[in-house]
Amino acid sequence: MAHEHKLEIFRGRWKFKSNTQKIWGVLAFLTFVTAIEVILGIYKPDMLMHTWISPLEGGFFATIGNIILSPFVYMKPLNLIFILLTIVKAYYITWDFMHMRDEVKSLRRMVVWTGVFLICYLIFILLQEGGYVFEVYNADDALIKRDF
Repeated sequence: MAHEHKLEIFRGRWKFKSNTQKIWGVLAFLTFVTAIEVILGIYKPDMLMHTWISPLEGGFFATIGNIILSPFVYMKPLNLIFILLTIVKAYYITWDFMHMRDEVKSLRRMVVWTGVFLICYLIFILLQEGGYVFEVYNADDALIKRDF
């Protein structure tokens, strides 16, 4: 059951002659992305260590804007770069090394959407439990007091 794998990456912009060359090419790309992450993690440029967007002040629409922009308002750009580079690496590891590119569309969607739903579920659970813990510690008749 041998079938040919697709020998290009970056949506066909970079083509290889054999599977071995493709593996080395993807490995070189992933090494480059990891090197960027390591260099940014060691040097931590000052311009990336402060938030670029400040929270909006005002009424209802400012509150809605802060909710929509909350992943970006309080996040340091360096953290956002790390998250994006990690997603790129995970994509190429799954897409090329795990041969997800050669699978049928329904299997690819099933794998991706399962992860998306599980991440959304995890966020929901963390927010619910965080709210509960906050109420336990900050209620007027709380039995648990902060010792830290």
